[in-house]
Amino acid sequence: MPKLQPGANAPQFSLKAHDGSVINLAQTLQNYNVVLIFYPKDQTPICTKQLCTARDDATIYAQANIRVLGVNGGNAQAHSRFAAKQQLTMPLLIDQDLTVAQAYDAIIQLGGWKFINRTVVGINQAGKIVFFQRGTPKTADIVAAFA
Repeated sequence: MPKLQPGANAPQFSLKAHDGSVINLAQTLQNYNVVLIFYPKDQTPICTKQLCTARDDATIYAQANIRVLGVNGGNAQAHSRFAAKQQLTMPLLIDQDLTVAQAYDAIIQLGGWKFINRTVVGINQAGKIVFFQRGTPKTADIVAAFA
């Protein structure tokens, strides 16, 4: 069972995005609800499909005042190549030491190695988690949690 459950306070963070901007959760929540998509690796089949679905559903997210953010341990160059190749419109956040992923219980540890556990987290403007699910949930299910 995940450590974070709906109703819990979302851990705060500031991370650099692939475009050089810095995304601060508290500042973002002043204007938007947030969906964090923790994904294992840029340019892999399931990750590409998941983030392209979020790209294709951008209007649905926008109508619900949701800003989608991708998060993994890749560097700016890898994220930039991925974003350009797939025409991704959301910021891809750089969490190289996986500190934010760990705070959001989006880590699998195997021996001394840490990996992202594919996880989607919805955070409302009050800073509360309203959605937490492993895998690749449907956009409709994610957005419904904000209603």
